[in-house]
Amino acid sequence: MSTQPVTFHPARRFKDNARTALADGKLRGSLRGAMDFLMDKRLAAFPDTAELASLRTLGEAIRQRCLSTLPELLEQLEASLTRNGVTVHWAATPDDANRIIHGLVQARAGRLMVKGKSMVSEEIELNHYLEARGITALESDMGEYIVQMAGEKPTHIIMPAIHKTREDIAALFHEHIPGAPYTEDVDALIRIGRNALREAYLNADVGLSGVNFAVAETGTLCLVENEGNGRMCTTVPDMHIAITGIEKVVEKLEDVVPLFSLLTRSAIGQPITTYFNMISGPRRPGEKDGPREVHLVLLDNGRSQAYADAQMRKTLQCIRCGACMNHCPVYSRIGGHAYGTTYPGPIGEILSPHLIGLDDTRDLPTASTLCGACAEVCPVRIPIPDMLIRLREESQRPPGEPTVHPLRGQGAAHSAAESLAWKTWRRVYASVSAYRLFGWSASRLRGLTPSRQAGWTQNHVPLKPAAKTLHERVRERQASKGSPR
Repeated sequence: MSTQPVTFHPARRFKDNARTALADGKLRGSLRGAMDFLMDKRLAAFPDTAELASLRTLGEAIRQRCLSTLPELLEQLEASLTRNGVTVHWAATPDDANRIIHGLVQARAGRLMVKGKSMVSEEIELNHYLEARGITALESDMGEYIVQMAGEKPTHIIMPAIHKTREDIAALFHEHIPGAPYTEDVDALIRIGRNALREAYLNADVGLSGVNFAVAETGTLCLVENEGNGRMCTTVPDMHIAITGIEKVVEKLEDVVPLFSLLTRSAIGQPITTYFNMISGPRRPGEKDGPREVHLVLLDNGRSQAYADAQMRKTLQCIRCGACMNHCPVYSRIGGHAYGTTYPGPIGEILSPHLIGLDDTRDLPTASTLCGACAEVCPVRIPIPDMLIRLREESQRPPGEPTVHPLRGQGAAHSAAESLAWKTWRRVYASVSAYRLFGWSASRLRGLTPSRQAGWTQNHVPLKPAAKTLHERVRERQASKGSPR
């Protein structure tokens, strides 16, 4: 497969990206159809509202219990995995993770890595890091395979190519897969993609996958998938590398069952996925298949910052189902690329500021109507709107103001003029005489109101004071009725 330069859409350009997306009628049509489909599927997967409420409460409790002892569970996970023959690596930053993985591939003189779906590998830009060093990283999840072929980034964490039409995919396969005929038949396209990937599994030196749940007590890496590519990546090559964020650890195997049920039903409306892989170590003596080496890379990349703050820690409860994105009125209109981050939509708006800082994500916490739909469908009850408000406050907080848990990029959207305006507003409203004088002056000088009022008039008519204050109107009304003042 030929490669193309990947088009990045930095989060700093979110507003420009959003305008471009909103003007793309084809994109909006694709997103609307896909989001409606996924919302209907989720609704049908939870016919019993009492059972859903109970399951969400259980899922929230499990995630919060596991996060409350995360440092201890991570140490237990490492010990259990080591006992099983898995080598554990710790990465504080994306560069650390890339260097570790490159070193492992290089040690086997590897030239081809075949990948199962892993958003953390997208987070660290692994494909491009390896490509720059002469190693091909081939995506095997069909959605990831398509967006890699198109030279794009995933636009959805569960369905990476959800913005593509079958005509788009037919053209891509016909252009990039040798001998592939042009066809818009979906089954035929899937067969073409799978046949093209089949040989890659056999030739790959290394397989890489993500992890949905890492069980501390048993040292088991759980991988949820529908296509079978995850199992191929983790069993056919001689080396399997798994990569995940540090928050994915759970205490016991029994914790996985309700989280798995919440994940698949919330994500794609399935009671269970086709494959549920439980990886507990490399091939043992006498076994005829499986990898000879298994490695796990545990990535921090800002998660410790979220963990240190009691409110922000709830961000780490996420099980990556994508339901908040499917129900978000902003995401469903602009898609994932506009956000410019690995994790788009509501979960990306609260997670990305920890991963790359508020400096680069200052607009994301405001990319929400605060309608609350994301919190209503979150399977582990993350209070996303509350956290968006907190991030807006941190973004506006003066950069040098001391706080208990300062966030990277604190004060990124701080404006001295705006801060002065709010202070003045507070003083006016704290004094009866000042408030009356302000109201009287504003109503008499309303003709001087500017027609352009910063960002407000981009989408609204200018704000203009009324000709009379409310108190004046009430007094006039009472006088006209003859009532005493």
